[in-house]
Formats: sequence, C-alpha cells, structure tokens
Amino acid sequence: MKLILKRPLAFFDLETTGTNLGSDRILEIAVIKLHPDDSEEIKTWRVNPGMPIPLESSLVHGIYDEHIANEPFFEALAQDIADFIGDSDLAGYNSNKFDIPMLMEEFLRAKVNFDLENRHFVDVQNIFHQMEQRTLKAAYQFYCSKDIINAHSAEADTRATMEVLLAQVARYHGTEWEDKKGVRSIPVVGDVEALHKFTNLSKPVDFAGRLVYNEDGEELINFGKHKGKRVEDVFDAEPSYYSWMMQGDFPLYTKRKLEDIHKRWNAKKAVERQNRPQQPKPQQPVQQNFEKKDYQKPQYQNNRPNNNYPKKDDTPAKPVNDDMLKLLADKFKKG
Repeated sequence: MKLILKRPLAFFDLETTGTNLGSDRILEIAVIKLHPDDSEEIKTWRVNPGMPIPLESSLVHGIYDEHIANEPFFEALAQDIADFIGDSDLAGYNSNKFDIPMLMEEFLRAKVNFDLENRHFVDVQNIFHQMEQRTLKAAYQFYCSKDIINAHSAEADTRATMEVLLAQVARYHGTEWEDKKGVRSIPVVGDVEALHKFTNLSKPVDFAGRLVYNEDGEELINFGKHKGKRVEDVFDAEPSYYSWMMQGDFPLYTKRKLEDIHKRWNAKKAVERQNRPQQPKPQQPVQQNFEKKDYQKPQYQNNRPNNNYPKKDDTPAKPVNDDMLKLLADKFKKG
C-alpha cells in the first residue's frame, strides 16, 4: 500500500552541534520532498553554526569545524530552506521532539516566517517505538532488510527514514493496535492525517513538550511545580509565571506558543472586566445648609472700637520737687 498524499511530504533530518534546543545550532539539513505523484526533490545544506563543534558531537556525525568553516550562516540560508519546504507536511525520525523544534529555533532567530499551523507531522520513530520499540538502524534492518550506508550523514538518515515509513505502511496494513485505554484501532494507514494523529499521541503544544494539550484541547504546563495545570489557571493564580518563562532558558517556539495563550487569556480578562456589573458610586455626605445671619459690624468712633474704657487723664504732670525726691529716697532706703 502506498502513501496517499494531498500535498508534498517533506522528510528531513538535522545534524547539529548538540541537543540543547536553546543553545545548539544546525550544521547540516537534508530534505527529501515527496510529491503526490511520487516524484522527489532533494536538497542538502551545510551550515556554519557560528560556534565550535563539540568533539563528542563530531564523533557521531563526522562533521568537524574545518568542514563548515566556509559555509554560510543559517540566516543566509533560512529563506531558501523555507521556500523549498513550502507548505509541505513534515516527516522525520524523532522529529517531533528534536528536529522540528530545532528547525523552528533557527527560523525564529533568523526572523523567517515559517508557519507550523495547519501542517501534519509524521514522526517515524513514534510509529516504530509504539509498534516495535527499536532504533533507526534496527528499524531500517527490520523493515527494509538493509544496513544504512554512511549512517549519521543527514541525507543517508533521511532516505532511511523515508524508506522505513513506506515499509511501515505496507507492513502494518490492516494491523490492529490497542492504546493504553484499551481502545483498538488500525492506526498505520497510507494517510498522512491518520499518521499525524498516531505519531502525536502526547499532543504537544510546542514540540519541546513543555506545554501539552489535555483531552479537551486545553493547554497544560508539562513540567515543574505546575505540571498538569491549565496554563490559564496558572496565569490566574501566579501572573508572574508568564514573565518567568518568557525570560527563562526555554525554546523560542515554546515562548511563541506561550505568548499566544497569554494574549488569549488577556483578551478574556478584558471581556470579563467589560461585562462586570458597575459598582454604584459611594454617596457623597449631605452638606447641611446653614442660614446666614446678618452680621452687625461693630460701631467705631474715630476709627476705634466703641469700648467703655475710662478716658485718659489729660492733666499735665506736676514738676518733680524736693518732697517727691525725699519720699522716693525713704521708700528705697536700705535697712
């Protein structure tokens, strides 16, 4: 049974400086674009990460600093990569947890608009792990009876991933599978939308798994002290948690999705405030009106108050004589 494609399906694989979504960078990206008519387009880019490649990473993929010293930075390639992928659905091996979020980090840093909305994501590893529980090398041997030539080169791993998916669709045609709740279904079919649902059972919001959907389609925190709580409930209880995450060492795509939720939450709060009944204004205390009494100005004579004080004696003072001096001397005489 072949894949039934309604639009291209872009298989891709990354080789990187490491596995930290926030600090590591892409070294190589290969994309095989499978069209509905079964035709293929293949492109591979080498990228200068702008940082030294750790030796332990080079030992895995074989790319050393000298191999990418003269290659362009991702910013120079980003638009070309985005245009080549176009509106394709995306497929890869462990792509939901690593390749897609890593690619989105690079696009966001390069300020290239690469929209993940309305795409399907098929993670071949999830089909494999849920049906057989093996690695890519084992998967290739198991499904295709082949060994990967030049393993850990992006193009070789990408082609192996594509061939494994095609073999999985053929192998599990009509095979029943039971989920953790005991529900039986036939999930591995030649339909990308069905494969998208089967390989995204954890329902991540941001691919990195910091935010996930519950069964009602509501976003939940998936780590730390608020794990399992609705994001909007966390915003209600601890509004500063949003700022903490936005300033923290989280992937840029996680922050973008968190920002979308925060904007929606703010809009709801604004509507609630608008629809809240108006509280009556407190009544002002009633001021008593006192009757004005006629005020009688005091009567003055010659600009002075008319008080009944004794009048000043205008008789001229007597001159000092000997008798007056003697009286004063006797009055203040000592002993």
